[in-house]
Amino acid sequence: MATLCRPSVAVPDHVISMEQTLELARETHADHPQRGLVLRLIENTGVRTRHLVQPIEDTLRHPGFEARNRLYEAEAKERVPGVVRQALAHAEVEPGEIDLIVYVSCTGFMMPSLTAWLINSMGFRPETRQLPIAQLGCAAGGAAINRAHDFCTAYPKANVLIVSCEFCSLCYQPTDLGVGSLLSNGLFGDAISAAVVRGEGGVGMRIERNGSHLVPNTEDWISYAVRDTGFHFMLDKRVPGTMEMLAPALKSLVAQHSWEVARMDFFIVHAGGPRILDDLCFYLDLPPEMFRFSRATLTERGNIASSVVFDALARLFDEGTVKHGAGGLVAGFGPGITAETAIGRWVGASPAGVHAVAAPVAEAAAVPVG
Repeated sequence: MATLCRPSVAVPDHVISMEQTLELARETHADHPQRGLVLRLIENTGVRTRHLVQPIEDTLRHPGFEARNRLYEAEAKERVPGVVRQALAHAEVEPGEIDLIVYVSCTGFMMPSLTAWLINSMGFRPETRQLPIAQLGCAAGGAAINRAHDFCTAYPKANVLIVSCEFCSLCYQPTDLGVGSLLSNGLFGDAISAAVVRGEGGVGMRIERNGSHLVPNTEDWISYAVRDTGFHFMLDKRVPGTMEMLAPALKSLVAQHSWEVARMDFFIVHAGGPRILDDLCFYLDLPPEMFRFSRATLTERGNIASSVVFDALARLFDEGTVKHGAGGLVAGFGPGITAETAIGRWVGASPAGVHAVAAPVAEAAAVPVG
């Protein structure tokens, strides 16, 4: 079975704090009729710091869609290779051993995809397959993991490299003054991440089942309007309540695998905002500490789109307490409204060399991917 190995994550050097964000919102939107509401919403996100590819004064200027997209391409080519090299090292594979590259990003556009540039510049084989995913937004991190799992199920000895490159700050639109847009300006951050899914071997989460669920008739809740000035993010006020609709889908996938949510050992989920995590605690009947990795990502880096699940997973690796055989879940949420979810067991010892099997899920019958 495919093993999701330790991710590599990098963030840009330019940092903006919650206090700076609130002050900018006060100054920039002094006459906004709902300024008080916007400030409260931003403060309630719990985001303390975010990282940006440009200084804030440059981020707030809009030089045009073409100039922004050129910057996206230049920054991606500058920053992605180092993250990729570290992810390959974590998984103990070489570029020539990668059979598929999945590249996910919703904050810039390139054709050919960055996958072609990576193959040409980093020693990957010309036969390496390419799968760019551009229109699943924050759910794309989960989708990339699931498509890698599918590929390794079809080709059991294959290795897949996943790359997530999200420069959300390049989507800032100074003329978008709706409450949802202004909230987004205080929520999203920039990050690059990568991880390898190995068909054989590796330490990490061995994926046993994956699934996708779309909530009917919610297509316009999270979307982009593509205009002359680029991507305009649209966020419906109903989005924070989507876990009431998606939590049953997570439970259903776990139940199909003859597991129980309450007896699982770790959860890595997309942290779109604090209510997402609070509602998951409520609807899945789990204590808050089960989502501590996702909460830490939100607090320290904001919503970094498809990179959230990889940053949170890296924190689980860093903590070093998960035991061999522990059962867990990874889920990305995004436009559609869509959930992309994978479940599996941890393979490999903790730093102390503990190999005790987590009995609640280790004893459950394995069920093939449906």
